[in-house]
Amino acid sequence: MASEDVVGKSRGDTAVNTIVNLAEEAKLAREGVKGPGHQVLTVCKSLFAGGVAGGLSRTAVAPLERLKILLQVQNPHSIKYNGTVQGLKYIWRTEGLRGLFKGNGTNCARIVPNSAVKFFSYEQASRGVLYLYRQQTGDENAQLTPVLRLGAGACAGIIAMSATYPMDMVRGRITVQTDKSPYQYRGMFHALGTVYREEGFRALYRGWLPSVIGVVPYVGLNFAVYESLKDWILQTNAFGLADNNELHVVTRLGCGAVAGTIGQTVAYPLDVVRRRMQMVGWNHAASIITGEGKEALQYNGMIDAFRKTVRHEGFGALYKGLVPNSVKVVPSIAIAFVTYEAVKDVLGVEMRID
Repeated sequence: MASEDVVGKSRGDTAVNTIVNLAEEAKLAREGVKGPGHQVLTVCKSLFAGGVAGGLSRTAVAPLERLKILLQVQNPHSIKYNGTVQGLKYIWRTEGLRGLFKGNGTNCARIVPNSAVKFFSYEQASRGVLYLYRQQTGDENAQLTPVLRLGAGACAGIIAMSATYPMDMVRGRITVQTDKSPYQYRGMFHALGTVYREEGFRALYRGWLPSVIGVVPYVGLNFAVYESLKDWILQTNAFGLADNNELHVVTRLGCGAVAGTIGQTVAYPLDVVRRRMQMVGWNHAASIITGEGKEALQYNGMIDAFRKTVRHEGFGALYKGLVPNSVKVVPSIAIAFVTYEAVKDVLGVEMRID
């Protein structure tokens, strides 16, 4: 009988605790305070929005992405791709439609988590930087400056790049493969396993240093220019583009295009060098890298890669593939920013950082 009383009391306490918890959650909801469950859901929504933005924006410009990499890494003694139009026509003629999108699946497998982490990290870094800035200045109404946005964007770029770099490394190799390559990677996981087995773990991070150095101005400027341009237009109604404190989709696309152009132009030489470093040690490299009967250049680090590239091909080699990359980056960055904001808006995620 006593045990039944204990069980009954335990059940009663559990029921009371449940009612109390529900009442507390209801109270928090009425007061506008978000519980842990809501915060987790918001994080998931933000990551999802970033992933969708990355996948959509890269797929839209996949042919130009592949051509850019081919132009960057082709052997200077055996030129097959000579410009944007000729290069795209050559790929179409020799490999067909699939050739234009070769490596895009691997690229999306990399860019979806990369973009998700990048956008989310930028928002978190921005909040942290803004908090420290307000503490330092003593101004609770202070807002992010372009320099602070640049720093937050740089942090986000480093985190996202480091987290997904091995996938970027093998993506570069898969992208330059042709049907005539002596050895074919069958996909991202096969490529990761093959590189690890034949070249070691360090090979998966070959070219990481110039990538990180390049991502600081590239991602940092993308976010800083995009956000600062939007704020400037909203505050000044420049060119009459602000409508009821809102920006039209076309205006936001324009802001993204400007941001992408500036960021990629500054960081592009580092992108060329990292791609070339990623090809070092590939025993079954495609002929586009080795040339016809020629040996591919070997690089002993980032500085050596810069020096040999300029010595053998001139300073202009550091900007090989810039034209297709510009045609690619401008719409890609613009689409990514606008898609991210649109998906967050649809999912009901708070947009402003304060």
